[in-house]
Amino acid sequence: MLPEEFQQQLAQKGIELSSTQMQQFEKYYELLVEWNEKMNLTAITEKKEVYLKHFYDSILLGVAVDLKAEAAICDVGAGAGFPSIPLKIAFPGLKVAIVDSLNKRITFLNHLAQSLNLTGVDFYHDRAETFAQNPQFRAQFDYVTARAVARLNVLAELCLPLVKKDGFFFALKAAKSEEELSEAKNAIATLGGKFIEDKELALPNGDTRHILVIQKKKETPKKYPRKPGTPNKQPLK
Repeated sequence: MLPEEFQQQLAQKGIELSSTQMQQFEKYYELLVEWNEKMNLTAITEKKEVYLKHFYDSILLGVAVDLKAEAAICDVGAGAGFPSIPLKIAFPGLKVAIVDSLNKRITFLNHLAQSLNLTGVDFYHDRAETFAQNPQFRAQFDYVTARAVARLNVLAELCLPLVKKDGFFFALKAAKSEEELSEAKNAIATLGGKFIEDKELALPNGDTRHILVIQKKKETPKKYPRKPGTPNKQPLK
């Protein structure tokens, strides 16, 4: 997917990108490739692939869901900034927080945000488990998202505590995940969430994507998330 095609495909979905926004994506691509030589940010570096599998893929969330203009969104384990930075470029009113456990990636994201002149973005070097127990962040976000980080029963424990009551957790998955949903059903309920729907979308090349929509219906019990490492080692059943 070339940049022009990226712009056209999004326009067909009702997302119009200005020349300034397109320049931001171009700069993002350049910095991603440049910094990827120093640290492992992505295995995908070919331009057409980055535009399709990182940029377009990230913005699919904004195609599937009507994001509130000035909503606060937290991206857990964003790595090189996906999906939240492409979403921020496409929807500049969003207030974005990214939490990642690797400080090198946070250094990259800070440099990226400055280079793209992004405002209303904050980056936190922390484990998701301790971040979600911090009263400053717990239950403070309209939306929380995670892309390809862990299985759903683990993700729910890391993400749902951060969601405001009546807000949403969006889990971005490449494959249909009935098995993960079934496995995570009790965990989601325990954490105060309710599964709403599995939105299936397609990339222009035909690859399918799934956005699992989970709404926060009740406050998450204080003991969740458990201490760092525990959700992965002993996922909620």
